[in-house]
Amino acid sequence: MIWSHEEGPTLSISTPPAGSDAIEALLAESRTFAPPASFVANAQFSDPSIYETAAADPQAYWKSWADTLEWMAPYEQVLDWSNPPFAKWFTGGKLNVSANCLDRHVAAGKGDKVAYYWEGEDGDRRAWTYAELLDLVERFASALRGLGVKKGDRVAIFMPMVIELPAAMLACARIGAAHSIVFGGFSSQALADRINDAECNVVITADAGYRRGGIVPLKELTDEALKDTPSVKHCVVVERMGSKLPAPINWVEGRDVWWHELIAQDASHGAPEAMDSEDLLFLLYTSGTTAKPKGIMHTTAGYLTGVTATSKMVFDLTDDDIYWCAADIGWVTGHSYIVYGALSNGVTSVLYEGAPDWPDKDRNWEIVERYGVTILYTAPTAIRAFIKWGDDYVTRHDLSSLRLLGSVGEPINPEAWMWYHRVIGGERCPIVDTWWQTETGHIMITPMPGLTTTKPGSACQPLPGIDAAVVDDNGVPVQKGSGGYLVLRQPWPGMTRGIYGDPQRFKDTYWSRWDGLYFAGDGAKLDEDGYIWLLGRVDDVMNVSGHRISTTEVESSLVEHATVAEAAVVSMADELTGEAVCAFVTVDDGVEKSDELLAELRAHVSERIGKFARPKLILFADALPKTRSGKIMRRLLRDIAEGRDLGDTTTLQDAAAVHDLQAQVVAQRS
Repeated sequence: MIWSHEEGPTLSISTPPAGSDAIEALLAESRTFAPPASFVANAQFSDPSIYETAAADPQAYWKSWADTLEWMAPYEQVLDWSNPPFAKWFTGGKLNVSANCLDRHVAAGKGDKVAYYWEGEDGDRRAWTYAELLDLVERFASALRGLGVKKGDRVAIFMPMVIELPAAMLACARIGAAHSIVFGGFSSQALADRINDAECNVVITADAGYRRGGIVPLKELTDEALKDTPSVKHCVVVERMGSKLPAPINWVEGRDVWWHELIAQDASHGAPEAMDSEDLLFLLYTSGTTAKPKGIMHTTAGYLTGVTATSKMVFDLTDDDIYWCAADIGWVTGHSYIVYGALSNGVTSVLYEGAPDWPDKDRNWEIVERYGVTILYTAPTAIRAFIKWGDDYVTRHDLSSLRLLGSVGEPINPEAWMWYHRVIGGERCPIVDTWWQTETGHIMITPMPGLTTTKPGSACQPLPGIDAAVVDDNGVPVQKGSGGYLVLRQPWPGMTRGIYGDPQRFKDTYWSRWDGLYFAGDGAKLDEDGYIWLLGRVDDVMNVSGHRISTTEVESSLVEHATVAEAAVVSMADELTGEAVCAFVTVDDGVEKSDELLAELRAHVSERIGKFARPKLILFADALPKTRSGKIMRRLLRDIAEGRDLGDTTTLQDAAAVHDLQAQVVAQRS
């Protein structure tokens, strides 16, 4: 497989690039693992006919899941696809997501069941029952109403992984306000951009948070963002660190209010809003092929149905499970599988604030042992870090409680899969390698743990009710053993309803390449057994540690720097993060190319976007390699970044510039 961006995003299926041996080995994977008999014996989904039943009548299948929810008014139609690509699911129905996640479990007598075992990085711990979480959510929902937040408003959330974060989400859902969570690693500028695009009237943040023993100054970053966000009327602040901070936080009277003071007020709780099935539940911004992030819209009933169903099916959730999705709620994985999917199923979850290597590299395994975690869902980047740190950090803890493992965020390489299976799972736990996106809302392609014979490195097959295919340049399904583009051929409940404020961009981005097909932006191959192998992005979006980053967004931030005349950004393979950011910059005449400037440019990207977007490699280019027609040779830039043979460079305007870039790569890596 080869991706070429010289003439725009295209995918050639014929000739593999130099250095593609790793991909060919991946696709030649012959090891298979049937579900363990002990797991199958107790699995809730072990009848393979579920696939045929769902395929025969997808709407009836999804209706069966929707009917497990609690409705305030019944829906009239399962799917309205009269105006594609704008789907409507369960039209006419009314329900409340917060009530489905909390109230109905408490009413069923499960109020004393633990909803979250919360663990702070600093060692703080508390178990929150469903009844306690409901009370907190009711109080904060009332507080939001008191601040003037009403149904249809948007609320920004910029918080650490504390219990107030899911409570804030659920409180917004309770009163019908859409939340827009901004990952705590983003910069103040990125926060401001997202607040302004959604026109949020309230921001919820914390005084600060912990990360690897250090302080993340969330209130300080929020204050900087709020200098240019005219729609914001109030900033609610959770006191996470208080007197532990080296100095008091800035306070703006009339705008800033403490969370704990708000929820202490004697206010009536009020009933949850009856939300229409298609009312907006949340916005979540994700990178696209332009510099402007896309506000992905998810609505109420379809999304909740999708995450409820997939949580139950993929993780085989039971009342006795202690489930840990070790993601951050700031990304879609946390929305769907820490908060909404988990709570809708009434499961007990672990919520961890900190890093897996603080105060030591066994923190995750200490947590698994302490709470008796039965299901662990984490990312390949984390798994590769665990491998690098060594097995000893794992083996010093008892992980025998684990019965199921999951992988999310990016394709997992077979050897990392095998280590996960052997060292973490003790060769007894099925592994569900999941493919999905912010835009899909919930898991789409994955093994069913009680049904699927897995192959290390493959996401295997679409879930029941999901119609995914690999197609060629003409949108025609490929034969087994061939590669192409991953598409979805029919609507699904959790699908995004569009890009906030820009319906045309939604159609152009996802639905314009082939008539009636959703294009995910990923290349894939169908092996001889019909299993799907994800091969990475085919557009100008990078996947760094599971975080989607637009090459254009990074380029724009670099060009904003006073010294930079031109920039081109590509992804490069990275042993730990899967992909890393590599930037090629041309500086203005007279500017000294120095290590100090390299550090300054990296810091500039961090400030404009966030540390996770910081380039791993920056190369100074007197001139970017271009064709004689003036197009930047991005394929060539990736070959340079990864040290591959460049082949014929005679079509370039300045072939000598390429050799200088190659020398810089060698120097920076030595």
